[in-house]
Amino acid sequence: MARVRSRVQTRNRHRKIFELTKGHHGKRRTNIKVAHQSMIHALRYATVHRKDRKGDFRRLWIVRINAAAHEHGLPYGKFIDGLKKAGIDLNRKMLAELAVRDASAFGALVGQAKAALAA
Repeated sequence: MARVRSRVQTRNRHRKIFELTKGHHGKRRTNIKVAHQSMIHALRYATVHRKDRKGDFRRLWIVRINAAAHEHGLPYGKFIDGLKKAGIDLNRKMLAELAVRDASAFGALVGQAKAALAA
């Protein structure tokens, strides 16, 4: 039986790894063993950081809402509590957009939250 060589398959497998490690520095890009380890770590971190990004944005939105609510004399927690009592169901992303882009509309929301807290 003839000897079977796997040059084409090996080259294709290596090429895929080198394409994924494009942009890495040094042996992480040129040496197959190191590039493979670098690729595995990079893919794992990418998965973890996609999850982390959602929390990062939520924290950013809360900071923006808190700053805008404080301008109207209401802390973040009281503002959110007032919105819930007033029956206004806006998510933090939309509240942060209103705080940054439309201060008058956000001020109206703060007014409604204050009224709901007083009642």
